[in-house]
Amino acid sequence: MAGKFAARIDGVLFMLAGAASVWFAYLTLQEGITPGWPMLLLVVFWALVAYLVLPRIHRILTRIYVPDYFIGRTRTSDGLLGDPVNLALVGSPEQLHRAMELAGWIRADDLTFGTGWRIVLNTFTRKSYPSAPVSPLFLFGRRQDFAYQQEVAGSPSKRHHVRFWKCPDGWLLPGGFAVGWLAAGTYDRSVGLSLFTLQVTHKIEMDIDREREHVIGTVRAAVPESSVQILEDFSTGYHSRNGGGDLVQTDGHLPIVDLSALPVPTQPGPAEPASTALVPVRRRAPGSVIFGVAATALQALAFLGLGLIFVAGKDVIATSTEAQGITQEVVLAFGVIALVAGLADLVLAVATLAGRNWARLLVCALSLVSVASTFVSRTLENEHGPMHADLIPLAASVLVLLALSSESARSFATSRRSARG
Repeated sequence: MAGKFAARIDGVLFMLAGAASVWFAYLTLQEGITPGWPMLLLVVFWALVAYLVLPRIHRILTRIYVPDYFIGRTRTSDGLLGDPVNLALVGSPEQLHRAMELAGWIRADDLTFGTGWRIVLNTFTRKSYPSAPVSPLFLFGRRQDFAYQQEVAGSPSKRHHVRFWKCPDGWLLPGGFAVGWLAAGTYDRSVGLSLFTLQVTHKIEMDIDREREHVIGTVRAAVPESSVQILEDFSTGYHSRNGGGDLVQTDGHLPIVDLSALPVPTQPGPAEPASTALVPVRRRAPGSVIFGVAATALQALAFLGLGLIFVAGKDVIATSTEAQGITQEVVLAFGVIALVAGLADLVLAVATLAGRNWARLLVCALSLVSVASTFVSRTLENEHGPMHADLIPLAASVLVLLALSSESARSFATSRRSARG
């Protein structure tokens, strides 16, 4: 029951965070249309809309109308329908990796902050990055297991690439065919803005069947032991758009490449210690949790610093504000409240980083209260103009709410409880 209740709270927080992001983006736009330096906030407005507001809206809507079962399409991290599945394979992981290496493909790096930043820099400076990461697409409820690519003319903006997903045990394709892997191969032709999210992304070539044939052709040429069976009309041939808004066209056929006859050299590695299986694997906190914890910790330090100033300097502060009727006792009370708030924020930050779901939900709730109080005060006072000084603390509350209500943060916090039993 507690888990279901927490899940309902999460769902409410997820939607309210989306509403808060829309309101904050609107306020940022208000600030940005003011003549002068505030117009730089228009860039911030685009970033908010592209990377926070629209993705959260898509996540909310796609939960309602996008099927959560196999329909031959991948999904983006925002829940939109992604690239079509246009290839299936039979073989072990070693055979698949061996075949792709023999065919001249390079395994793509995992997408991290470092590799993501590197591909951005290399794209703008037109430097080669043969193992550049690809964006995550989801099938069977998880991102691709790995991806391979071939860079074109030494440019990270143009490349052949194909993502692979291991099929669940016992899973069959529609029609009863058993395969080990499904794949989605597309060709990146340039870099541009996504039609649906306005994010900077790779734009793919419309004819994905040509890329499918390129993958098969390179593998067949390098691995003569392989064979291909075509499932004709696996899906209806169609014109559509992928998650980035690019047009895609396919005949709907699904080739199955059989690599089971490919010999793989065995190279025995060092034996693993017998105690390894007994050592629990510690999950690393995702970026969303780290950001939320860092922002909460900074707020805690601000409260603690303010509290120390009030407590240590209560005499001076009371003297300087005597005309307003503020006594030493009032200053001391404010100082104690600030110290308690700072300590509470520190405890919540540490507990959230440790994967405590109650702490994450409480930080989300406090951030929501902060956003709601600002909204109510502006509404009651009928304020419609720029807010200037209030924009930064409001931004912190909205960003923390978005980060810690995200699916990655929820998964991190709840998986710890599930693993414990």
